[in-house]
Amino acid sequence: MALLENWERWTSFLGEQVTEAQEKGMSKKMIEKSAVQIGDYLAKNVDPKNEQERVLADIWAVADGEEKHALANCIIKLVQSHRMQ
Repeated sequence: MALLENWERWTSFLGEQVTEAQEKGMSKKMIEKSAVQIGDYLAKNVDPKNEQERVLADIWAVADGEEKHALANCIIKLVQSHRMQ
């Protein structure tokens, strides 16, 4: 997945997806739930392609369910803040 090889491209893509979901009326809770599902999928099926993704993968691996939701919310905030810059 070329998208995952570049941190800026990946966060930009995620930011676009979050914005689109919000514009279509998806609730914050549903976006968070989707982010956790995507995080679980990536952790199980995709090898991190850069240092940032490796750190996220390592943190995700030791997080419990509540912590994964908190981490997902932080990632959502991160990608949204990048969209505003």
